[in-house]
Amino acid sequence: MKLHIKNGRLIDPANGIDASRDLYLADGRIAAVGAAPAGFQADQTIDAQGLVVAPGLVDLSARLREPGYEYKATLESELQAAIQGGVTSLVCPPDTDPVLDEPGLVEMLRHRARSMNQAHVYPLGALTVGLKGQSLTEMAELTDAGCVGFSQADEPVLDTTVLMRAMQYAQTFGYTVWLRAQDAHLGRNGIAHSGPIASRLGLSGVPVMAETIALYTIFELMRSTGARVHLCRISSAAGVALVRAAKKEGLRLTCDVSAHHVHLTDADIGFFDSNARLTPPLRSQRDRDALRQGLMDGTVDAICSDHTPVDDDEKLLPFGEASPGATGLELLLSLALKWAEEDGKGDGLSQAIAKISPAPAQLAGLAGGRLEEGAPADLCIFDPEARWTVKAAALASQGKHTPFLGYELRGQVRHTIVAGQVVFSRS
Repeated sequence: MKLHIKNGRLIDPANGIDASRDLYLADGRIAAVGAAPAGFQADQTIDAQGLVVAPGLVDLSARLREPGYEYKATLESELQAAIQGGVTSLVCPPDTDPVLDEPGLVEMLRHRARSMNQAHVYPLGALTVGLKGQSLTEMAELTDAGCVGFSQADEPVLDTTVLMRAMQYAQTFGYTVWLRAQDAHLGRNGIAHSGPIASRLGLSGVPVMAETIALYTIFELMRSTGARVHLCRISSAAGVALVRAAKKEGLRLTCDVSAHHVHLTDADIGFFDSNARLTPPLRSQRDRDALRQGLMDGTVDAICSDHTPVDDDEKLLPFGEASPGATGLELLLSLALKWAEEDGKGDGLSQAIAKISPAPAQLAGLAGGRLEEGAPADLCIFDPEARWTVKAAALASQGKHTPFLGYELRGQVRHTIVAGQVVFSRS
């Protein structure tokens, strides 16, 4: 199919473009920007008057719950949620059941996702067998099967020697290790940020030093091994400061933050709202403000949805017993726009898109995130002024739980295009 997208405001942060330009798509690629290629005859034309035409969003952390947790969500429901949210590429952690530690499991997941012709799915392989932190997986075979990096998800590696060997192996072959910085023992049974609010509510705490001690360890191992590391979901002001210093030092380091932590604090737990039970926990206002500043100055590279659908049986429980997690694929665009509107310069659109498309695409080694001739024709076309209210019934995700229920947000997707095909249009 050949597509002509006309009259839209094209925003491409990777190429510094923010202008009214037409876009021409053919054979799953961008054929031209601005003027039509010679002899181009469109099969379909989309009038994007008043809309923003941006690269498809890239989400660095989206649990699709397959295989093993289909009672929480399915590929069908979560990929539909992705395209409704303008997400055309997503990275999924390996903590499925069974764990993504064998090439056959990775190939099966990718085949299932490709057969749906919706968003692109890029799995992370398990760093250790069964995520048990004892023996390394066959990283080369998992890479050949389609893994874009290696992760322990939320499972820590207790044996630092194993983590060092994993980083040495990854560095040798040029793989990226994706780690969430949390000490295996500090705050192990904690469910909220250590502070006055947790104390007042009688909730066990997760101290900030659970993150910073893990960061010190990771950085020392990086200095020793030369490995490239991506830090998943940094959550504290102290953590941001350490990342800033490590980047200045020259360590090969990137990091992301959850969209929830960009906006919410531990005060949003309210009267034990289990929708605000997240991993890592929502922290103080000082921490949130530091995360937002880190996004502005480039210390924090990207915003992810941390999409973790949870069913009613595991969420509608007392705060301490509820499973952590929230749906986020359909909120990623609006929450990024909200951050940029509040903290950015000018209208902030380009800044928001940069953190949810080209930056995550680059650090994950993906081809998307750019609107230039020859690039993949993955697009998100949205109305930046449209207002919508977050309602559980309107979410395509099987997980209906989010701390943003009832919020009015700005920015609504009108069309999502993947590999040159219109996979979603909002009437």
